[in-house]
Amino acid sequence: MSIKQEKPFSTRREFLKSAGVMTAVAGSATVQKAWGANEKLALFGGQPAVTINQDDSARWPRYGQAEEEAVLELVRKPSYNPIDKLEEDWKNYMQVPYVKAHFNGTSALLSMFFALNLPPGSEIMVPSYTFFATILPMRLFGLVPVFVDINPKTLNFDLNDAKKRLTPNTKAVLPVHWIGLPADMDEINDWAKEKGLIVLEDCAHAHGARLKGKLMGTWSRMAIFSYQMSKPLPAIEGGMGIYQNAEDWGRAVALGDYKVTNLPNDNPYAKYVGSGLGVKLRMHPMAAALARCQLVGLEERNNAGVRQIRKLNDPLLELEGLSEQTSGRKDVQRLYYQWNMLFVDEKKTGVPRNRLVEALRAEGVRADGVHYTLQHELPVYAEDEWWHHKPVIPELPGSKQANDTNIALPYFTTEVPELVEQYIKAFQKVWAHRKELV
Repeated sequence: MSIKQEKPFSTRREFLKSAGVMTAVAGSATVQKAWGANEKLALFGGQPAVTINQDDSARWPRYGQAEEEAVLELVRKPSYNPIDKLEEDWKNYMQVPYVKAHFNGTSALLSMFFALNLPPGSEIMVPSYTFFATILPMRLFGLVPVFVDINPKTLNFDLNDAKKRLTPNTKAVLPVHWIGLPADMDEINDWAKEKGLIVLEDCAHAHGARLKGKLMGTWSRMAIFSYQMSKPLPAIEGGMGIYQNAEDWGRAVALGDYKVTNLPNDNPYAKYVGSGLGVKLRMHPMAAALARCQLVGLEERNNAGVRQIRKLNDPLLELEGLSEQTSGRKDVQRLYYQWNMLFVDEKKTGVPRNRLVEALRAEGVRADGVHYTLQHELPVYAEDEWWHHKPVIPELPGSKQANDTNIALPYFTTEVPELVEQYIKAFQKVWAHRKELV
């Protein structure tokens, strides 16, 4: 993402004035006369606020000359060397003792669950608001997911809900850092230590995110990353496991690598060289080559994305009843990925979320009310034949609330200041005409 420095606004009043927002206070109520108050909504035949072509604004991945040369070099001189080099690069970046490249994030999770070496019937606490791979591979080792609700403001693991679901069979917790926002790993770790639970992390959305200056993926005994093409570090396909002790690492390696690559002779799983334990999960070297190139600019891309999100979200949050995905913590260094997730309080807006989305889309905003698939509602979790111990299917109101109240905007992957300005105007216009939408 290219960065264009713009002169910052010296005051909030100056910013509001530049964005076309004027605020007048009458008693305790704030009346916003936003840009577009005198314009007809596009939904009712007016001119759309967003007129700029958006086809390239959220394109991802964005590969360049370095990636092209790396792939071409591999075509000319085929080799598995990029895998070893990526493992070394990632280990150095994360500052961890052991890593293992996998074919994708799903196979990294599969290997992590195998590395746990827990007896059948052992429970792992995990949010239902996640991709299937965070949960479903558990069943292959007799492990049982305990579905935990999310906080609908953060979309992350709700520790208070987890405390209510603890049983004598619970052995581990597995938070997911949803679309780049770190979960409260310090609080989760404190509770896990008190209860004697293993801490794991799904960092598929959190490459380079930090809490208290500490990278996500280093708060736990084991963690995984995905390099799938939509992810913050895209390699089209690929994954990585992070391990803090040699035995977990050796067991994960042996599951999917018949060569038992890089295991020292004193590792208990080194004896399985030549066979492994029956699965081949090796990363493709072209994916590894792409991932190495993308790692070089990871921090800059993350930071640029945050700056652009703030240019859009800060004025949008001035609108009544609109909020964003946030933990509110000052010690979080997040990133953004795939969606810029906002939330609507219908009691304050006076208009249903879906109606607002309809009006925004008419204005040209690529807005959606995303209904993310909740794992606990899928048939596979309710059928006996797939489980050594079948999971309990709970009610998760926070997950439902997140689905019912979000407005998902695209995450712009290049600098688009004019488009950001038009998105702001479209929101202001729709909010100024809310009474007409009821």
